[in-house]
Amino acid sequence: MLKKMPELRTCQLLRLAVETDIPHIAALERTSVARAYVGQWTEERHRAALSGGDARYLVVDQPEGGLAAFAILRGLAETSHAIELKRIVVATPEKGLGRRMLVELIRMAFEELGTHRLFLDVFEDNARARHLYESLGFVFEGTMRDAARRDEQWCNLRLMSMLANEYAKRRT
Repeated sequence: MLKKMPELRTCQLLRLAVETDIPHIAALERTSVARAYVGQWTEERHRAALSGGDARYLVVDQPEGGLAAFAILRGLAETSHAIELKRIVVATPEKGLGRRMLVELIRMAFEELGTHRLFLDVFEDNARARHLYESLGFVFEGTMRDAARRDEQWCNLRLMSMLANEYAKRRT
């Protein structure tokens, strides 16, 4: 039996996505910056994930309409006490939005969802993202060799995580 998904408090930065956000989410994935480092899901796959009960989509609105960014947390319906940061995409990188989002996502995972472990994988050649994750307390766990295809080539992914006790130490 699946556990009931906990409610998330929204913050000024993030809001829970709704179905009408899906075309914007899919469009963000298809930008040249995102295509290099994140998977490309169809709108149907995003709709299924959004309504499936195991994932939460969080978005940042642009003042002029559309989305500035989105993130997907998965594993919320599991009993393993591990949540995956499946995806985070920012329309305009290097302006600090990704960092602000991650700080809030990490807080939500540990303080609101009560997870024991927050984990993600990142392309080995995405040095900027790896640096950001490390600066926020994620620890490198290992390399998943030839774990993803990009431009018809196999690529390595690095597995990173943060544990609840590591998060608590950073908060003090």
